[in-house]
Amino acid sequence: MNTIAMKRFLFTCKIEFVLMVRNFFGFFFGLIFPLMMLVLFGSIFGNQPVSPGSDLRMMDLSIPGYAVMVMGVAGLMSFPLTLAECKEKKIYKRFDATPVGKEHIILAQITVNLLLTVLGIAILLAAGKLLYQLQIQGDVLSIAASALLSIAAMFAMGFLFTAVGKDAKLTHLLCYLFYFVMPFLSGATVPAMLFPDQIRKLSQLLPMTHAVNLMQGVFAGDSLSVHGKELLILGGICLVFYGVGAFLYAKRDWT
Repeated sequence: MNTIAMKRFLFTCKIEFVLMVRNFFGFFFGLIFPLMMLVLFGSIFGNQPVSPGSDLRMMDLSIPGYAVMVMGVAGLMSFPLTLAECKEKKIYKRFDATPVGKEHIILAQITVNLLLTVLGIAILLAAGKLLYQLQIQGDVLSIAASALLSIAAMFAMGFLFTAVGKDAKLTHLLCYLFYFVMPFLSGATVPAMLFPDQIRKLSQLLPMTHAVNLMQGVFAGDSLSVHGKELLILGGICLVFYGVGAFLYAKRDWT
C-alpha cells in the first residue's frame, strides 16, 4: 500500500470511527456495558476464591468472559449490522464507482471494530486491576493468540449472518438473536460453574462458550495445548463460516 493509499485508508478509518461513536449501541455495549457488568457482579460476588483453597478468584474468572462479550459486540453486532445497512442503502455500489472501492471501506470497518474490541478489553483489564487486583497467570503470547482467534470466530459469525440475510432486517434478527442469547448462556456474564447441568450441556452448543473457556484457561495460566478442543472448534468456525459467507456473497449481487 503506497503513501497516498495509506493516507486514504487512515482517513476512511477516522470517518468510520466517528460514525461508530455516534452509534450509541455499539459504543455503549462495547465499552460501557461490560464495565458495568464487572462492577455489578464484583459488588455481588466480590473477588473471593472460586473454591476453598483455590488460587483462582471470581474476578480472575469473570473478566476473561467479559472480554469475550466485548468481542461479541464488535463481531456479532457492530460489524455485521453496519455491513448489512451499507449493502441495503447501496453505499457499496457508490464506492465501487470510485477509485476507493467497497473493499477499502470494508477493511476500514474491520479495522475500526477491531480497535473497539482491543480498547474495550484494555478498559476491562485496567478496571479489573484497579478495583479487584486482577491476577493474570498466563503468558502474553498465549493470551494474544487466544484473543485473536476468538475475535476472528466472532467476526466470522457476523460475516456469515450478513451473507445469509437477504436484507438488513433479517441480518438484524440473526445478530440480535445470537448475541443476546450467547453472553448469558456461554459463561461470558455469569460463570458457567454456577449453571445447572442442563444449561451447562446446552451451552456447549454455543460458539461463544468455547471462546470463554479458552480465554479463562489462558488467563489462568493454561498452555494452549490444554485447550485443543476449543482451538479446533474456533478454528473450524473461522474456516467454515468465512468460507460459506464468501461463497454466498459470490452468488449474490452486492449492489
